[in-house]
Amino acid sequence: MRDVNVIDLQNELSTYLDFAKSGEVVVIHDDHLPVARLILFPPEMTGDDAALVASGVMTLPEKPFDIDELLSLPETTFIGNAGTQAILDERNEGW
Repeated sequence: MRDVNVIDLQNELSTYLDFAKSGEVVVIHDDHLPVARLILFPPEMTGDDAALVASGVMTLPEKPFDIDELLSLPETTFIGNAGTQAILDERNEGW
């Protein structure tokens, strides 16, 4: 991780973009207070996804998705309609 003040970032933007492109996180400071992070968008991200992240609507995952981890989770079984009833109860509570 690298830190940079706004003034230095303005003067050396290309350098700090290169750091971000190489995977480093650049923390931007204004008056010695951190105000933003400069990070690399994953290459597989579409333009629409990048716009959602930039606007704050969507956040990037902290780690890559691991399908093996998902598939290793134990299966849940319900007797009768308990699963359906749980979903209906949840919908009635908060929605």
